[in-house]
Amino acid sequence: MMHKIDPAKLRACVTDIFLSLQIDANKAALLADSLIMADLWGHSSHGVLRTSWYGKRIQSQVMVPEAEIDILTDTGPLLALDGHNGIGQHITNDAIQLVANRAKKYGTACATICRSGHFGTAMYFTKMLADQDMIGFLATNASPAMAPYGGVDKMVGNNPQSWAAPTNSKAPFIVDISHTAVARGKIYLAKDKKEAIPDHWALSKDGVPTTEPSEAIAGTLLPMAGHKGFGLSAMMDVLSGILSNSSFGTSVNGPYVPDQPSGVGHFLFAIEIAKLRDISAFKADMDKMITSWKQSQCADGVNEILYPGEKEYNHFQSTQKNGLFLPEETLKDLFAYAGECGLPITLANL
Repeated sequence: MMHKIDPAKLRACVTDIFLSLQIDANKAALLADSLIMADLWGHSSHGVLRTSWYGKRIQSQVMVPEAEIDILTDTGPLLALDGHNGIGQHITNDAIQLVANRAKKYGTACATICRSGHFGTAMYFTKMLADQDMIGFLATNASPAMAPYGGVDKMVGNNPQSWAAPTNSKAPFIVDISHTAVARGKIYLAKDKKEAIPDHWALSKDGVPTTEPSEAIAGTLLPMAGHKGFGLSAMMDVLSGILSNSSFGTSVNGPYVPDQPSGVGHFLFAIEIAKLRDISAFKADMDKMITSWKQSQCADGVNEILYPGEKEYNHFQSTQKNGLFLPEETLKDLFAYAGECGLPITLANL
């Protein structure tokens, strides 16, 4: 069952939960916003579903809310950063600002980030760079989700990547993809909705295709596009894990593990477009490309061709008009965790 929620009230609720854990107000607001925006964009696999995951990691002190980013290496356009096991959203937000400022000066800038944490949706951060008229790229490694191509042991994370670029259209051009057939959060969301999953998403722990979310969580996710998905995911671990001197492969812990440091690393870069060509001309060409796609013939059953980032924009606009709908199980978990934090929140509050 789905329930209609007021996004503003939900944001206040989640922020209050994090504030109850004695998190700095700005960090609590950022953490809550990253989750709410995922729901508003239509990616509830990375939304308030994860509130208790982050909270329990803070309570067990494996995620250190007071931690701040440190610069380990600084060549000007190239940075190595240490997040000291802080809140992934806060660490990544600070890294975005550092890289954006360096890109404005040097034309491009790049950073590795070690000892960070899960940061939610990558597009939340690459959009910040597109909004500053830059091309942005962000990758992270993640806990093991799939087997190396041809294998059966869970050893490789879905290790997502996101790209963003500015446009004059209604939304930036934004790509945000994991390298498994589906993000693991979508398995958890299907579990909350009590829905079956497609049999090409995952294998059970016995190595056979499954439509049962619980079996998929215990088993392995399948790579997108076979060996290509495995290769891309492995390369994101090279950039995010090995290059940053973070954990990698089976050493990374996911946000649903309440009592182990994540060991997660990230890789980030930005390009100041205006250093290469006129920004207005760039945006005009982006719009020309997007328009050509949208004016091309739709396949059978398709009403409109959407460019990357447009679907999320449309979902956001819909929630502002019609409200946000979340699964009952997601809300039950949210309310139960709020109660543990001393906040008697119910559906009536939202």
